[in-house]
Amino acid sequence: MALTYLAAGLPVLLAVILLSAGTEDAILRTIANWKNALIALLAPIWWVASGMTLWPDIAIQIGIALLVFAFFCGAFHFGQMGGGDVKLIGALALWFPFQSLVWMLIVMSLVGGAITLAMIVDRWRRKDPTPAEIPYGVAIAIAAMMVVPGPFIN
Repeated sequence: MALTYLAAGLPVLLAVILLSAGTEDAILRTIANWKNALIALLAPIWWVASGMTLWPDIAIQIGIALLVFAFFCGAFHFGQMGGGDVKLIGALALWFPFQSLVWMLIVMSLVGGAITLAMIVDRWRRKDPTPAEIPYGVAIAIAAMMVVPGPFIN
């Protein structure tokens, strides 16, 4: 019974943290490390609450998360993404099964592209020559909330 309540409550907590992270990135252009760490630390509790087995379920989940994190570290290396964004994606990769993760990354790319385009148009309209710093955490949070487990969230 307790696991049922835990399994229902964790996605809600994840959504609240995502809302906070997206808002923080929109305002400050940063995502606090403790939010990313909390998302990552809650993932094993989610695994147990949702009935995942150590082998192969959890092992696969960790492996995919490491690959995703490594890929986005490359984007950070080339200046295409901020460190907080990379950590947020890596932490979220611990939560979502492969198909949901791919869906999240696709939606994240589309929303991030729309945000980027809107910011470029706004800078062009204001004749502001400085490069735009894109709050990609907003796109990540929106996309992740679309795939958060639980029918009452998405």
